[in-house]
Amino acid sequence: MPTSETLERFIARVEQNAHVEAVEEFYALNSSMQENQSAPRIGRDAHVASERKVMGRARSVLSQCVRPVFVNGDKVVIRWIFRFEWLDGSVTQMEELAYQRWEDERIVEETFFYDPAQSVPRQGGR
Repeated sequence: MPTSETLERFIARVEQNAHVEAVEEFYALNSSMQENQSAPRIGRDAHVASERKVMGRARSVLSQCVRPVFVNGDKVVIRWIFRFEWLDGSVTQMEELAYQRWEDERIVEETFFYDPAQSVPRQGGR
């Protein structure tokens, strides 16, 4: 179970758009990360590579935690809003819930729940 200080540090890193660093700092070495019902990615190195790939395609990213954050023992649920401006000028805005299981101060399992229709980039920021 994460301490409230650890959870706040994690949220702050993501809101600073330090997504790669947040993964490196807060995910367990053999953690799993899953998008909706897709097959999970296993291992922090795979998560880091995925985050680097996404961030490399973005001109800018805004990341916002929508409070409250729900914590029950080792389970945490965070509501996020992300706005990506891609290198081609298109924009993607997504809202998702992250369902996490922590062991001590590290995330060991995470599943993101969102409407996949949100992931389609729109021209002109619409």
